[in-house]
Amino acid sequence: MGSTRFDPSGPLGGRLQTAADKSISHRSALFAAMADGTSTIDGYLRAADTDSTLAAVRALGCGVEVDGTNVRIEGVGLRGAGLVDGVIDVGNSGTLMRLLTGWLSGQPQGEWRLDGDESIRRRPIDRVAAPLELMGARIDTTAGLPPFSVHGSSLVGANHRMAVASAQVKSAILMAGLLADSTTSVSESPASRDHTERMLAEQGAAISVSEVGSERTVTVEPCDRLEPTDRTVPGDPSSAAFLVAAALLVPGSDITVDDVDLNPGRIGLFRILERMGASIEGLPHGDPDPLGPEPLGSIRVTHGPLKGVDVGADEVPSSIDELPLLALVACFAKGTTTVTGAEELRVKESDRIEATVSGLSALGARIEAAPDGFSIEGTGELRGGTIESLGDHRLAMLGAVAGLASREGVEVDDFAAASVSYPGFAADLASLA
Repeated sequence: MGSTRFDPSGPLGGRLQTAADKSISHRSALFAAMADGTSTIDGYLRAADTDSTLAAVRALGCGVEVDGTNVRIEGVGLRGAGLVDGVIDVGNSGTLMRLLTGWLSGQPQGEWRLDGDESIRRRPIDRVAAPLELMGARIDTTAGLPPFSVHGSSLVGANHRMAVASAQVKSAILMAGLLADSTTSVSESPASRDHTERMLAEQGAAISVSEVGSERTVTVEPCDRLEPTDRTVPGDPSSAAFLVAAALLVPGSDITVDDVDLNPGRIGLFRILERMGASIEGLPHGDPDPLGPEPLGSIRVTHGPLKGVDVGADEVPSSIDELPLLALVACFAKGTTTVTGAEELRVKESDRIEATVSGLSALGARIEAAPDGFSIEGTGELRGGTIESLGDHRLAMLGAVAGLASREGVEVDDFAAASVSYPGFAADLASLA
């Protein structure tokens, strides 16, 4: 496993494209598998998680051709998932595990067994299983955890109100809704990321969106077929966030990241950083078409002073994956930063609340955990030391950024975990130094 050292850096500068979007890559492959015909995906993220998705759809009977980051998939249709001799291995991917459950639950017949790595076996499936079972799905779990079996069933439409906003759970329900006998809706407040709605609408699904106050409801009608499509995957804002943080924290830095997905549901961290005083140019204002194409753009980030802020539950869905990184940034801000309403962090690849607090504490941070978040007293610096990634790709990249901005540098145990979502992260950082 080993460790990788990241030493304090001079100013970062230049421009680059970050890794392709992981969420959109997963969905592109799955929705291509569900289509009738051949779809092409340009710029597909080639990483451990998304390669698991390609392997899964191939196992289910799809023709899959891969040429670097260009992928061609011959779909089996909405109701054409093939039986698998053995287990579908989702690897480390919670997105694949949950979305695939939504699709398979509505197949006319058959049984599929899903399992993954040690981390996946700690991640709950009951939050997906429960709403799907209300639609008639049959899912046998191991005390609410993987491994589990999905039995193809006849599904009925249902109206769901989410207790906790989750794009993965919402997506699984909408995918099942395509196969149900009547209308299915999902209501949530605040809204989670909306890639599934946009992409299914592009492929011909009858989807509508309504908003009443802070509550957003997505409705899907039963569907006979999805159209194949040609897609280009944009840059991942969650991956770009680590480059952004590095530029904000290393004095004298000035970088530009091109072709980033600036979907309003994905740039919550950037909005929080703006409130902290960060200079981030290029962020959009509003979104005129919630079912239209993903908004893309370039962002320029420069180093500057930051201040502490309070982050509440309404900001969590659009920044959930980046909140540990926010904790790192807050160490360099003036004043206290608090995050609440983020209990979802406890069921990610690791318990990211405990992992973030223990990891940053080991580097000299003044940080305390809460049941649903953490509090950081900014000191304007970080000593450095050793941080364990715990096999979590985002904690590995957090450690790398911490090393560049620290006084003494940081050793990241198992930095290889970053390959789950951003295999070229270390090289991209080095190109900016």
